[in-house]
Amino acid sequence: LINVQADEQPRGLSCLLYPHWQGENATNEEILRSLEHVRPGNGYKPNFPVFEKCEVNGKDAHPLFTFLKEALPFPHDDPSALMTNPQYIIWSPVRRNDISWNFEKFLIAPDGVPFKRYSRHFETIKIQDDIELLLQKVPKEALQ
Repeated sequence: LINVQADEQPRGLSCLLYPHWQGENATNEEILRSLEHVRPGNGYKPNFPVFEKCEVNGKDAHPLFTFLKEALPFPHDDPSALMTNPQYIIWSPVRRNDISWNFEKFLIAPDGVPFKRYSRHFETIKIQDDIELLLQKVPKEALQ
């Protein structure tokens, strides 16, 4: 994600990181410190916005994620992806289109239309082909 953002930002790509409380126990500050010191570490500071934790599933899901999950009900690379252990389901109601774990990714087209959803197992670098496909459609004058 770090390299993709750095490479494609001049062409109009924006990466946004939304940690969620349903998969991340750390505080907002701890998340930033873990990025800096643990993974990826080496003093890393994100080159994209990192939002405060929010709920992505259940009755209090953030409206952005309700919208994204309705538009893209399951990851294209793993359409049967579900929570592997029901003891980790800590929200209600549970829906088939719920985000099953950390690191699910959504790619949104430049016109704001959700394009593709990727499971936590999908390697982020492989999203680059889809990003390229979408960025080719952006008129050059729109980037100036």
